[in-house]
Amino acid sequence: MVSLAKLERMIVDMSREILWKPPEERSKNAALAKYMDWLKQHYSNDFSTYQDLWEWSINDLEQFWETIWLYFDLKSSQSYSKIQGQKKMPGAEWFIDCELNYVEQLLRAKDITPHKSAIVSYSESHGKKTLTWSELSQQVSSVADHFKKMGVKKGDRIVAVLPNTTAALIAFLATASLGAIWSICAPDMGHVAILDRFKQIEPKILIAQDGYIYAGKTIDRREVLKTIIDGLSSLQKKIILPVVGSLPEDALGWDSLLTQEVEFTPVQVPFDHPLWIVYSSGTTGNPKPIVHGHGGILVVAAAQSLNMDLTCMDRFAWLTSSGWIMWNAQWIALSQGATVVLFDFAPNRPDMLEVWRHVGKEKLSYFGAGAAFFTSCLKAGVTPRTEIDLRSLKSLGSTGSPLSTDGYQWIYKSVKADVWLAPISGGTDLAAAFVVGNPMAVVRNGEMQAKALGIAVYSFNEEGEKLVGKVGELVCTKPIPSMPLYFWGDEQNTRLISSYYDTYPGVWRHGDWIEFTGEGQSIIYGRSDATINRSGLRLGSAEIYQAVESLSQVHDSLVIDLEFLNKESLMILFVVLDHDLNLDEHLSNIINQTIINGISVRFIPNKIIQVDQVPRTLSGKKLEIPVKKLFLGGKANKVVNKDSMANPDSFDTFVKIADNYLSDSGM
Repeated sequence: MVSLAKLERMIVDMSREILWKPPEERSKNAALAKYMDWLKQHYSNDFSTYQDLWEWSINDLEQFWETIWLYFDLKSSQSYSKIQGQKKMPGAEWFIDCELNYVEQLLRAKDITPHKSAIVSYSESHGKKTLTWSELSQQVSSVADHFKKMGVKKGDRIVAVLPNTTAALIAFLATASLGAIWSICAPDMGHVAILDRFKQIEPKILIAQDGYIYAGKTIDRREVLKTIIDGLSSLQKKIILPVVGSLPEDALGWDSLLTQEVEFTPVQVPFDHPLWIVYSSGTTGNPKPIVHGHGGILVVAAAQSLNMDLTCMDRFAWLTSSGWIMWNAQWIALSQGATVVLFDFAPNRPDMLEVWRHVGKEKLSYFGAGAAFFTSCLKAGVTPRTEIDLRSLKSLGSTGSPLSTDGYQWIYKSVKADVWLAPISGGTDLAAAFVVGNPMAVVRNGEMQAKALGIAVYSFNEEGEKLVGKVGELVCTKPIPSMPLYFWGDEQNTRLISSYYDTYPGVWRHGDWIEFTGEGQSIIYGRSDATINRSGLRLGSAEIYQAVESLSQVHDSLVIDLEFLNKESLMILFVVLDHDLNLDEHLSNIINQTIINGISVRFIPNKIIQVDQVPRTLSGKKLEIPVKKLFLGGKANKVVNKDSMANPDSFDTFVKIADNYLSDSGM
């Protein structure tokens, strides 16, 4: 496999020293340990190691997932007749005949601890808000009742352009409680990116803020919002949270939906009824609208709470945008009765300690963030342990991109020496993690601790053979309940199959380079495909092209995103300019601003390089992956067959640029 030799050589240089050992009390009282004790008591399943537990969980999928259902006492209005129907991928069927509602499960704590805080929210736009379980349930019921009176029914789509605040959560739960389908975009996304997503699913209702405050600056989004609304012909109602202006005459105010006292009565739906639509971009075409089901998300979240060591006693926060799948994933903590703290503010204002101040103030027991956040803290030279009381903090999560060995060491040196660091890796595609933490095991520098229970995940070479101790493609060989039901509008599953199953038929290929040890620990080395990954927010190259090539000055373009262990992600945009134009600072700024306006500031390239031609196949496809492999150290004659190119001479330019890059970077 091209470029894997270089990756494998890096393994030798990696330090995998033990940074943390679980105290006996932590290990004994872990959620995972209690589940294992329950298995021993009820099923006579006695596992001496986590690896043994995992082997059983993937070899007896039906029993494993039924134990998760029973252990977590998941409820349904109509019970399942069997755990699995069709078992092939794609198309696997789970918990046949079962009817339930995700929201009913998520809000169970309202009957147990009604006066306990369910949500604490910090927002530059809205200040601090706290909702008890009782208050959260009441507001969800009120909004759901208003939706019902607006004509919302099962299967209708409700979309939002909202930040990570209480409004987004309440709107989502109200939507799902009716059997309607939810979808959300972050407010900092450009109108092109938002419309590319929402136009595909034809929403009935839009909920949005007219602006927001970030880093002390007020961002007016009224014109952008008007463009979005004008572009969604299916809309019947608009609900607005005014931040920068007054409420438009043709819109409903969000606050007016919150005050009704009505009974909480979630609509019962089949196990595989659509819950939400999230988006994972491929390299061609529109973003892929991934549909997940009520039951699949619920049961997988319960299983993954074991690996996160979450209970009702926790106070949990994940530093996330509403446009990242971690927004959806944070409700795992809510499902266990934990208090969830939401952050909607600039993490670097006034400095990189601000988030940590909130971690201490809220006495968080679990805090998670993208690896890029921890790297930024490291570079800023901050030492939270010396300035903030972090005694309550017992667990740290990291995802989005590989956390470097320096990042691991910074956490144990500068945050807390006795904290459990549990980096995870998964994706939008299944709203869960493939590789996870294990609170009963040691933490080694640079390693993720375990394979997730119930998930048959491996590393494959190009021939589809399992690898141990070598870098290969991350694959999953058996179905998972939270895998996509389908892509919205993909009637024949054509895009679904080409996205995950065309490399190894019947086996899910995720698109990451990964190495597994014999005991199941792992290291992610970055993306193996052309998807752009900026701190966990993934975008298809087609969206970059749509924005950049709309400029009259840009004739053609090609983009690559380089993720490499222990190095920052590097996004390079190559542009072919019109006529005799030369790339200068002014034109670079125009290109960057176009990306900001149309997509998001998060996807500004690190470098823009002018070239004469974009290399293409005979059929006209841009050679993104071969170019990426060049920049990862692949040899030109190995990464592409010039006989299959429409313009073979164009590749020579990229070879020279890649050689210079590799020489300068010391690779």
